[in-house]
Parts: sequence; C-alpha cells; structure tokens
Amino acid sequence: MAGSRLERVGTVFSRVRDLMCSGVMKPADKPIWFDVYEAFPPKKEPLYVKTKTRTFVNKQSNVPAIFYAEDKVRAWFYEHYGTGSRSFDLSNSNFVSVCQRFVLKYSELKSHSELEDSALYEMTAKALLSEGITLKQRARHPVSLIKAHYRTPLAELLNADSSFPPAAKEVRNVVVAFYPQAHSQPGAFQM
Repeated sequence: MAGSRLERVGTVFSRVRDLMCSGVMKPADKPIWFDVYEAFPPKKEPLYVKTKTRTFVNKQSNVPAIFYAEDKVRAWFYEHYGTGSRSFDLSNSNFVSVCQRFVLKYSELKSHSELEDSALYEMTAKALLSEGITLKQRARHPVSLIKAHYRTPLAELLNADSSFPPAAKEVRNVVVAFYPQAHSQPGAFQM
C-alpha cells in the first residue's frame, strides 16, 4: 500500500474490519489491538484532518518585466507575417521556426550593418528569400482596404467636409434615390 491515500477515507479499524468481512484478511491474521479497540471504541472517531499550515501574506511582487531585444523583432515579424501556414514540429528537437530564423538572420545582419530597424527588417526578409524561405505578408487592415477600393468620387465629395449643414442628410437621401448602386458600396456616404 505504498503511496496509498486510504487514511483519508476511513480509520485503520474500519479498513481492517472491512478486509476481514470481505475475506481478504483471515481472522487468524488480525492485529492484536483489534479486539481491544472493538470492545472499547474511542468516544470520538479518529479522522484524518489536515491542518492548515499555509499563511497568506499580501506582498507586492517585485519581479521586473523581462524583455529581450529579440522580442521586438518577434513582435514585428508576427505583426507583418503572422504565424504562417506551417505548424511547429515539436517532435523534432532540431526544429527552428520561421520566426526564429528571422530573428537569427536579423541579429546577424544587425551586427554587420548600421541600418535603421525598418530597413533592416526588409533586408532580413530579402536575405531569407534568397535562402529559399518565402514570407507571405498578411493584410494589415482588410476592412479599410476594402472600403478604400470601393470609394466613389461622389462619396469622396460628400465625406470630404465634415462641416456640411444638417440638410446634407437630405442630399444624401436624394443621391441614394438616384444612384442606388452607390449606397450599396461599403464606406460610401458615411455621415
């Protein structure tokens, strides 16, 4: 019974009694104290109760935030390229993710050049492309790109000046009545 947690379930007496009733323990093998305990049971049943020894102290944690120089590069990578379509191969201990390759190449190029970060990011992407690693940029703001694509010159005119009088909404309704296709375009006639 090494590692057993049965002392929390019942007393030693109840466990020995149950073993004898089920036939696992023979009456000849019962402990010496069993008859005495059965004849003179304790007034209070001995139960396992764990005492609380842990004290809670409200202390302010003085652990500083830990940021590495590579964290900035990783953040830029994930913002511009996302996680990519390839999953991580955790079964291979030598696996290096595309992001980690980007960080390593960035560190290598930074040690050899004095360029600013934005140019160095582009240089790193081109260096990885020359090594055969293709990075696909993800759309940064797809909704604003769609709105910009479907804008009409009339919508530009109506949205250009925010100091239109209140009657501008009536003008909008008239324009929509004559040009219903302009109303269905996203981003058009926002007032």
